[in-house]
Amino acid sequence: MESEGRRICASKHWLCLLAALLCLAVPSAAATAPPSLREVPTELRSHADLLLSQAPDATRVPALAALATGPTAAVLPVLIWVLEHDSSPIIRAAALPRVGAHKHPDVQAVLKRVASADGDPAIVIRAVQWLQKLQAQDTIALLSDRVAQARAAGKIEDARVFAAEHERVLHSRNGAALPGFLRTPPPVFQAEPPLGRSTAPQRRLRVLAFGDFGNGSKDQKRVAAAMKRFSGRERFDLGITVGDNFYNTGLSRPDDPRWKTEWEALYPRLRVPIYAVLGNHDWGHPDSPAAELIYALHSRTWRMPAPYYTFTAGPAQFFALDTDRMSEAQLLWLEDQLAASQAAWKIVYGHHPIFSSGRHGDTPDLVRRLLPLLEGRVDAYFCGHEHDLQHLTSDSGLPLFIVGGGGAGLRPVQVGPHTVWAKSSHGFSVLDIDAKRLRVRFIAPDLELLYEHTLMPRPARQTAASDAQ
Repeated sequence: MESEGRRICASKHWLCLLAALLCLAVPSAAATAPPSLREVPTELRSHADLLLSQAPDATRVPALAALATGPTAAVLPVLIWVLEHDSSPIIRAAALPRVGAHKHPDVQAVLKRVASADGDPAIVIRAVQWLQKLQAQDTIALLSDRVAQARAAGKIEDARVFAAEHERVLHSRNGAALPGFLRTPPPVFQAEPPLGRSTAPQRRLRVLAFGDFGNGSKDQKRVAAAMKRFSGRERFDLGITVGDNFYNTGLSRPDDPRWKTEWEALYPRLRVPIYAVLGNHDWGHPDSPAAELIYALHSRTWRMPAPYYTFTAGPAQFFALDTDRMSEAQLLWLEDQLAASQAAWKIVYGHHPIFSSGRHGDTPDLVRRLLPLLEGRVDAYFCGHEHDLQHLTSDSGLPLFIVGGGGAGLRPVQVGPHTVWAKSSHGFSVLDIDAKRLRVRFIAPDLELLYEHTLMPRPARQTAASDAQ
């Protein structure tokens, strides 16, 4: 009887152990069941239902994008469940940046689980990159505060030390390999003359400006061909790009084949140096900024000596910015360079708009940090990011021009509080500059003049504004 009892107890012991192991091996229904949609706003619930269904990926990706616009508390649980449990890597990949963009204490833990368990290597790497970005944010904010404290205390050299480290952390937050010697801007230099033309000083200057173009599309080629036709009747002296030079994630190396098809086959025909800046898509691959900087060492037309830099041409000085990585060091540099400039015209350009009537809208960080440096000091700011053409103005009257019609898919525009003119159109801009005026023209791919605006020199413009008041 005693041995029979021991056998029964032993059997119960093994049954209990087996049940425990099964519980560990098979997730409970509660752990994997989709979250309740009770908190999702009524107008977004149909998108959530579609996202959680077994519908084709092509219909669920737009539903995911629409759902992600909802309030964090309501939609984040759904997005997290999709990221961790959906069977489609396409849907999980689309959910990842929507989860990573939410400022919520649970997001880093979710990204760690995805990086540890997802079966798609591309999703694992993107999760790791988002983790690096989020983990760097606290350090970036801390260093930004130290710069502000040092400046307030009059300790400018301390501010520069903190700003240099701020820039290093900011540039490396997604794993980008951009060493200090590639980040450091050269001293102000004079723009090169067009190929085969005299180096004599110019009193008049014609500049081509365009952006948001590098996708290899028919529209990119159509706009590039229009630039060439325009230059046949009115020759350019130089060009500038306002970023998103290569979609969708920039380039992985300086000898990427796309240099030939999406740059060399199109823009060198203009026979002018083109001074480029980086857009957010150019930062998409960790090695892309370095690839674009290094390519400038071997190209006859592509110019990018650093992520931000300044040069003179005729009566103007241009200040090229990296607005995707607007470091404290860059802002200190810009302040110094603007103060030192004696140019009749000061023109700043970067990728992101300060104000916009397009899909992205205003950029609050640039409104807060960049705009105060520009107002009263520069004559115009040119940018892209919006896939359209716009003329806007700040409250103080600073002219702002968006020239994002270089070839990427168009988006609608609307009239906003800072809008002077806006059009959803491909095209490019032409700047005619001499000592007395800066004329800005927007040109369509068929060479139609879409819009024209002429600026007086800044001192005269500011005097006129004061008299008007």
